[in-house]
Amino acid sequence: MTLVDELRDRFGVEPVLRVIGVAVSTYYGWLVQAANPSARRREDAELAVEIAEIHDVSGGTYGSPRLHAMLHRRGRHVGRKRVERLMRDAGLQGAFLQPRSTGRTACQPARPPFGVAEADASHGVSVELFSCKGI
Repeated sequence: MTLVDELRDRFGVEPVLRVIGVAVSTYYGWLVQAANPSARRREDAELAVEIAEIHDVSGGTYGSPRLHAMLHRRGRHVGRKRVERLMRDAGLQGAFLQPRSTGRTACQPARPPFGVAEADASHGVSVELFSCKGI
């Protein structure tokens, strides 16, 4: 709509719409909806503000399940997918969990059971099998 608004003085509405492939009735329908939004759109706008407020208070960590639960506790009974859609439209996203570290890397495999390394060392077997010096 902004493109049409910018070019309407130079070329008129209908030629611009014809070039971009939009019906004239569709354009005027968009203008009516923008001027007088439906009750659902007005409620979505209010809900989006509340969702953004909760998200900011949480430090940006709450995702849609927690936000949905928080809204439910506040008495706002809305659908989970509606919360997801409004978060997506507002560009909000919860924090991701970092994978838990097992404390091992490819160079540090699991330790042998207690006593195995000592027994192998006493029989002349090298304990170097458990290190990464050769990698």
